[in-house]
Amino acid sequence: MKLILTINIIKMDHVVYLDAKAKEFEKLLDKSKTMIIRSATGRKIPYGIVSKNDVLYFINNNSEGLVKLKGVVLNVFNSDKMIQDESVNLVKSNQDKLCLTDKQFERWAGKRYIVLIEVKNIEKINPFKIDKRNYSNMDDWLPVTKIEDVMVN
Repeated sequence: MKLILTINIIKMDHVVYLDAKAKEFEKLLDKSKTMIIRSATGRKIPYGIVSKNDVLYFINNNSEGLVKLKGVVLNVFNSDKMIQDESVNLVKSNQDKLCLTDKQFERWAGKRYIVLIEVKNIEKINPFKIDKRNYSNMDDWLPVTKIEDVMVN
């Protein structure tokens, strides 16, 4: 008897806050930036929860509060625990895709765990607000499963 294993991969949607001062929104649109980074001293969101073909909905971290851009995850890299030099070198080696300002580099490089998310198909969308009530621990990354569940018209 032959056993066949099938794995259902569920596409997930995420709301991702962009650094408005660093003009990440504009950099994604003009394709000078093709990768998103998140890092921390421990494994925290989005570590391990982002997959290829997930959809990212982008919102600037200013008072505007509107999702205006979306993209699709092309590749994801979740680092193992790193020492500071390894972490800095990883960020440096991806700077051409990350397009980080000095301030952003300081924020993200050097942490023990890094998530690198390469994106494609970046496009403007009709702006909408999101309902954040179910996200008491507000962060710059919200795994929302289905964007329709948090859209406010």
